[in-house]
Amino acid sequence: MARQWNDVLLEGIRNDFARPTVHARNLFHVSVAMYDAWAAYDSIAKPYMLGQSVHGLSIPFNGVETPANIEAAREEAMSYAAYRILKHRFKDSPGDSSTFALADSLMYNLGYDVNMISWDYVTGPPGALGNYIAAFIINNSFEDGSNEVGEYENLYYEPVNPPLVLEDSGNALIEDPNRWQPLLFDVFIDQSGNIIFGSVPDFLGPEWGDVKPFALSNDDKESFNRDGHNYQVYHNMGAPPYLDTINLTTESKLYQWNFALVSKWSSHLDPTDGVMIDISPASIGNITSYPDNLDDYDNFYDEVFGGDGSPGYMENPKTGQPYPEQMVPRGDYTRVLAEFWADGPASETPPGHWFVILNEVNDHPALVKKFKGTGEVLNDLEWDVKAYFCLAGAMHDAAITAWGIKGYYDYIRPISAIRYMADKGQSTNQSLMSYHPAGIPLHDGLIELVLPGDSLALLDTHNIGKIKVFAWKGHDFINNTAVDEAGVDWILAEDWWPYQRPSFVTPPFAGYVSGHSTFSRAAAEIMTLFTGDEYFPGGVGHFPAIQDEFLVFEDGPSQTLVLQWAKYYDASDQCSLSRIWGGIHPPADDIRGRLMGIEVGIDAFKFAEEYFRRDTLVDTISGIEYINLESLNLFPNPAKDFIYVQGRLPLGRATIAILDPLGSVIKVESMISNGDGNIFGINCASLKNGMYVIRIETVAGSKSLRFIISR
Repeated sequence: MARQWNDVLLEGIRNDFARPTVHARNLFHVSVAMYDAWAAYDSIAKPYMLGQSVHGLSIPFNGVETPANIEAAREEAMSYAAYRILKHRFKDSPGDSSTFALADSLMYNLGYDVNMISWDYVTGPPGALGNYIAAFIINNSFEDGSNEVGEYENLYYEPVNPPLVLEDSGNALIEDPNRWQPLLFDVFIDQSGNIIFGSVPDFLGPEWGDVKPFALSNDDKESFNRDGHNYQVYHNMGAPPYLDTINLTTESKLYQWNFALVSKWSSHLDPTDGVMIDISPASIGNITSYPDNLDDYDNFYDEVFGGDGSPGYMENPKTGQPYPEQMVPRGDYTRVLAEFWADGPASETPPGHWFVILNEVNDHPALVKKFKGTGEVLNDLEWDVKAYFCLAGAMHDAAITAWGIKGYYDYIRPISAIRYMADKGQSTNQSLMSYHPAGIPLHDGLIELVLPGDSLALLDTHNIGKIKVFAWKGHDFINNTAVDEAGVDWILAEDWWPYQRPSFVTPPFAGYVSGHSTFSRAAAEIMTLFTGDEYFPGGVGHFPAIQDEFLVFEDGPSQTLVLQWAKYYDASDQCSLSRIWGGIHPPADDIRGRLMGIEVGIDAFKFAEEYFRRDTLVDTISGIEYINLESLNLFPNPAKDFIYVQGRLPLGRATIAILDPLGSVIKVESMISNGDGNIFGINCASLKNGMYVIRIETVAGSKSLRFIISR
């Protein structure tokens, strides 16, 4: 049931405007609604909202009577909750009629009356509980900081730069090359294919840091003032590299290197250049760390050949066999990556794309649906509800984190930066013509000066002294998208284009940090933790791109290829690289997005996991309340001289024993619990560095927890 409503929601997103922030929030609210409708009938799981206080808002809930058919009641409540939110959120969507037809059809096929609008979940049908949950989400989310009531319009953000006129060469009008610049289109078509005429698209979501999160805490947050307005920033990793327009500083060189690399990787988009690469997990994937400092990025990325230094895998751990080699033209691989991970033109946006991937994993016959890979196999409904709850929480927090930083730092995109630096000249050699400290660095074979006798100079002698780049030639060289390829050649840098549709070019919001990198790494963390396995089922995930059918704005790929990933992390890393090849992000946007995604994903999972168990449980048969020792945890871990146990113990005596890894008892203590929440410490000063076990014995049973002493 959860899967069916998730499919309708994803289709609703495809039929709407391409708004990653808004749709991360939609995915979150629908997933929360379904989870609460499911958890309301569970004796172990705790609802997220029902009977809880969330951001100071409480939703009264005294429980429901156990129905004769719990699964049927859950499905009905979930359906009404999802249906009401979908009808509300997509009522002004450009494709609302298609979305509503799907939602209405599903309700009809399930036998539910859409005219049943009661909230009386005590005496009414289970659908009334769904209506109650949906009404609470709809009414209270008007005050969550998203400005839904104002159709998500910006309240105070204003761009500092005038729009870049795309059809003009260069970037003469820009005022600050470190800040975001809008783009001027005759016709703008967003990533979902919606046509907007005569448009300068506004920055989407620069104030999204104000939105109330899922697992993000105030400890993660900083508030910054710019232009008289406060911007809320979570997981702040500092500013991107800035360009000094007067002096060639160390930081300027980092800026120039980052954006020049985007131009260099544009040279990899030609499938006829003879470069063949193995794109199987035997050669790609298995990155274990990311650089911490901007000046280390040049060791992580392959500046000339493209990609990163990932070593790949010796074998598929699920089969014990090597991954079969898959040799393809590099220019096919890079173009397919750019379009596949861009999600367009029928886009469910990056957060929705990871729900698609999750659903494909859930359908895989090799997947064993054990939470964190242990315990009992969950039924499909419980698995889906909990997985959506975790992933949606992470996607919601990733949007708040990435867009909070986008709004505050307001960083420039490659098309603006490359054209700006090209206008200034070259920053490599003062003895050569066109030197300027804010120019682009030269690189033989990739970024050069136009000299007398050059083919570009023969076309127009005014081009002598300008900067040329060996890059994708752009849409002027594509007349028929079904058969033409632009190819790669020397072009003027002032005319450089990203590898995107001409009616889209670049997303309408700042670059730093990459939303794709943040969303993807957070999602990979969730899927790894939830399944208890880093690897896709069977040791490989895949997506086929069919010859001459997959690419949208030029012909290709020249042969059928299959994108492959051993781990969820590999898919995330590939997504991040795709945005550089697509001309959307420099490395400075990418790595910090990945690092933030790690924190966001892990925190969201830990936060969500706490709702899957109660401190106090009620036996549904006897009605007797007892204590759930699963809620106990240790901190700090690793510890030095003291380890603390936190959680609720049953009333009475508890015995606490410390054991070595072989099970020998080192010390024993006892305490009397009052039945309330407890925090008690154990002196470990006499213990040597190493791993130990605490075993807690109570009238409700025992619990063992491992910890480490490290000084």
